[in-house]
Amino acid sequence: MNIYIKNMVCTRCKMAVESLFTELKYTVINIDLGEVEIKESLSDTQLGEIKDRLEAIGFELLDDRKSKIVTKIKSLLIELVQKNNAYLETPLSNYISEQMNQDYHALSTLFSSLESTTIEQYFIILKIERVKELLVYDEISLKEIAYLLNYSSVAHLSKQFKKVTGLTPTHFKTTGDQRRKLIDKL
Repeated sequence: MNIYIKNMVCTRCKMAVESLFTELKYTVINIDLGEVEIKESLSDTQLGEIKDRLEAIGFELLDDRKSKIVTKIKSLLIELVQKNNAYLETPLSNYISEQMNQDYHALSTLFSSLESTTIEQYFIILKIERVKELLVYDEISLKEIAYLLNYSSVAHLSKQFKKVTGLTPTHFKTTGDQRRKLIDKL
């Protein structure tokens, strides 16, 4: 049985959710961002208990099909930015369509209707948050960050960064105000 969970956006989230399911004595077959597959079938009472326990640690059980699709799209984008460093050999629309095995236009329309932003804008915001993270760590140059996140140039990265944050990457880096947003709040 697959269970879809909102706000499960990082490795620590996966560990917390897996721990919860193990504590409740369920057999976790697979766990991914936003989704847990367990061996057992669940009754409404068991789902209610899981829902309450998830909410207690900051997660939300998803039960409608549309929310599950949007959560899966977000998980794909987060994974792309965090693990694959936003490198794509195909356009983002093709990647999403292939991964979801659905028409991109329908997915995009659904995403926009539930999230009040487009898939592309959400992806840009995720990339900018990743840029902020890398700037705060101060271990690689802006040129390396641009390459890592698949920007065509440092100028393109800087322009997009300023459009989203109101600051240049250099100004962001030098100010003491290096606030980043939590991924689950984007």
